[in-house]
Amino acid sequence: MPHMPDFEAWAIFAKVAERGSFSEAAQELGLAKTTVSKAVTRLEERMRTTLLHRTTRSLSLTESGRQSLERAARILADGAAVEAEILEEAAIPRGLIRLASTTAFGVAQLAPLLPEFVKTHPEIEIDLEITDRRIDLVGEGVDLVLRVGPEPDSSLRISKLFAFRVPVVASPAYFEKHGRPEHPTDLTRFPALVFTHIVGAEIWNFHHPTHGEVSVHVDGPFHVNNGVAAVPALVAGLGITALPEAYVVQELHDGRLEEVLKDWPVTPAAVHVVTPPGRARPARVRVLIDFLRAHFAAQPWAQGIET
Repeated sequence: MPHMPDFEAWAIFAKVAERGSFSEAAQELGLAKTTVSKAVTRLEERMRTTLLHRTTRSLSLTESGRQSLERAARILADGAAVEAEILEEAAIPRGLIRLASTTAFGVAQLAPLLPEFVKTHPEIEIDLEITDRRIDLVGEGVDLVLRVGPEPDSSLRISKLFAFRVPVVASPAYFEKHGRPEHPTDLTRFPALVFTHIVGAEIWNFHHPTHGEVSVHVDGPFHVNNGVAAVPALVAGLGITALPEAYVVQELHDGRLEEVLKDWPVTPAAVHVVTPPGRARPARVRVLIDFLRAHFAAQPWAQGIET
C-alpha cells in the first residue's frame, strides 16, 4: 500500500451519507462545513471518482458511493467504539493492571496489600512482578512501577508516593562491642552494613535542624542487595545501617535492634510511582494509587504523602 488510507475522510463521508447533508454532518461531528466538504472532495480526488451527487436541494450517493458506504460506515463505527472504550477505561476502574515493584518493598509492603485491593475492586485484575531489574514500562506494557530511591529525569510520568523514615540501627550486642556513635562523623569508625543495589548507598546523608547537613562514607564486612534480607544480619550484630523503619518496626519494638543518632535524621527514602508517559492514567491505575496513598498515610514511618 503506497499511502495510508484517509480514514478521517472516509469517516466524514460516512457521516455525510448517513445524515444526507453536509451541514448536519458537520454539526454532529463538531467540524466546520467547509472542512467536511473538503474532506469528501479530497477523498473523491484520491479515488478518482464521484461518491456523492450534489445539488442545491439534495444529496445522493453515486454507484461508487453506495459500494464504499458500508466499509466507510464501519470505519466511523470502529473509531467511535475505540474512543468509547478508551473513555470508559479512563473513567471506570476495571481491567488488568500490570504492576512491578522492587523486591524488598514488593514483598514486605506491597504484596500484603493487594488482596484487599482486589477484593474491593473485583473488576480489576493484578499481574505483579517482583524484581530489582530496571523495567521498560512502554516496551513491556507495564502500567505501574513502584521504585524506592531517587528517580532520574525521564520521559515517564513520575510522582512521589511517600517517603520512608530511615533510622540508624544496630543490635544491642553490636553497641556493647563497638560503642554508640554520638555524631554522624563517628560512623567512619563503625563497621557498617552496606547495600549494593542502591547507587551511592555507602554515603549516608544526615540533617540537623541547627547544625545543618553532614554526609558520611561508611563501609563494613557485610554487603547485601535487599533491605529485608539485611535484618537478620543486623540482629546478629554484623553491622550498623540506615534502613527504612518499616522493615525493622518489630525488631525495634522487641529490643532486638536499637536506634541511634535520633537528632540527626537520615534523608528519607522516597517511594515513587512511575507510569508510562501521558497525562491521563486509566481509572484502574488511579484507584490503585489512591488505595496505596491512603494505606501509607496511616503508617507512622511514612512521610511526605502527596495528595
